[in-house]
Amino acid sequence: MTAVADRSLGPELARTVTLAADTDVLVVGLVTTDDGPAIAPDDVFDDVLGADLRAALVEQLRAVGAKGKGEELTRVPAPQGLGVTSVLAVGLGAADKVDAEQIRKSAGVAARSLTGVGTAATTLSGLDLGAAAEGFYLGAYTFTPFRSGKSAPKPDEQPVRRVEFLVPEPDFGEEALFRAQSTAEAVATARDFVNTPPSHLYPAEFAARAQELAEAAGLEVEVLDEKALEAQGYGGIIGVGKGSSRPPRLIRIAYRGGAKKVALIGKGITFDTGGISIKPAANMENMTSDMGGAAAVIATVLLATRLSLPVTVTATVPMAENMPSATAQRPGDVLTQYGGTTVEVINTDAEGRLILADAIVRASEDEPDYLIDVATLTGAQMVALGARTPGVMGTEEFRDRVARLSQQVGENGWAMPLPAELRADLNSKVADLANVTPHRNGGMLAAGLYLKEFVPEGVQWAHLDVAGPAFNTGGPFGYIGKGGTGVPVRTLIAVLDDIAAE
Repeated sequence: MTAVADRSLGPELARTVTLAADTDVLVVGLVTTDDGPAIAPDDVFDDVLGADLRAALVEQLRAVGAKGKGEELTRVPAPQGLGVTSVLAVGLGAADKVDAEQIRKSAGVAARSLTGVGTAATTLSGLDLGAAAEGFYLGAYTFTPFRSGKSAPKPDEQPVRRVEFLVPEPDFGEEALFRAQSTAEAVATARDFVNTPPSHLYPAEFAARAQELAEAAGLEVEVLDEKALEAQGYGGIIGVGKGSSRPPRLIRIAYRGGAKKVALIGKGITFDTGGISIKPAANMENMTSDMGGAAAVIATVLLATRLSLPVTVTATVPMAENMPSATAQRPGDVLTQYGGTTVEVINTDAEGRLILADAIVRASEDEPDYLIDVATLTGAQMVALGARTPGVMGTEEFRDRVARLSQQVGENGWAMPLPAELRADLNSKVADLANVTPHRNGGMLAAGLYLKEFVPEGVQWAHLDVAGPAFNTGGPFGYIGKGGTGVPVRTLIAVLDDIAAE
């Protein structure tokens, strides 16, 4: 098992009122105005970047064509007297439209460009210290445990080692930086899980690593192996996992911080071939990400603990590997979900809902006030909403609340309906339910309707389908690199914050 200390780590983050002698680069924000590009903010840190230095720097930036457009990068030699070697200006867009998410994205782009830099300082902290810190940490994130000496990053390819955030006084922003770094580290934890290849992260190993992290944080942990799952009637998890030589697990992690109770559930398919209903070979390697929901949920309960949120959070995380073999479940088989509902398995590639249903019923035995499940559940999510917008379904009031909070933190969840007319298409001729409809219409919504069958009346419930947003198969953008993104950790912690504030 890989030790906790072996996880990927971002840059060291710190606050400072002056530039250190070993600072290599100063990162400033540049906005577009009617009079051309301007440094923002323009009214703080005069001791570091006074009026004369500011004017000289703007003149240099304009001379090389800097405009200040969002995420535009311009690096120039530092004006004499600034005390650093160079200045990196990162665009923030129109001055009247700069928000936390733009700062986060611009900081991420800046961080990614600072390879080989020892120490960088930034004035972006004068706009929003927390957003800047999250952006720098996540933008600098890399995952290299499986690179040998032949392909390991050279010194000039290494991410920036330290980022200092200029503040007006020594005590300013301490809590904001702590929270931002804690959140970014939780997102990085989720990314690490997702980016670890399935050869090294299978159900038993995933459960062991999650258990190690949770116990190190002082949390209650319960792990059920395949024998316990079979004995206790977790038919969905057993059914999905029985085609693999690496048996399934269920892990439960509890943080008890307050009277309100929130159940978090995450889909933990460590690799998804589709089972007997096998997927096409092209791009199947991306199915290493099919445990992105589980990764986010585990990271979130650890983050809630670190932030001492006054709310009780219990994560229930089913883990299985969906493989085709002589022992795999077949299309046409009937299984019994935990709690007694019988299901005809029409398509073995609709496996996520089977393990989630077991977990939802188990989590509901704790009588939570709120229940949130997260899954890389359907390709239909990407057809409907694209690769960067999670679909949010559930009880209407809570669904809309989760979507709103997701948009506020930049993860952009979008509320989706659960049309009643699709429910009849989940009826089975031989069992209580079928696991898919006989058509492709509203596939994301049909999956949500399936899960709804297992949510008790009166529980405020949200289902997040993050099939596309949890894993970036394209090039880097903003503070998102290639591979695991950590979505929707920041949405989940925002929701927990909101519940705790009730």
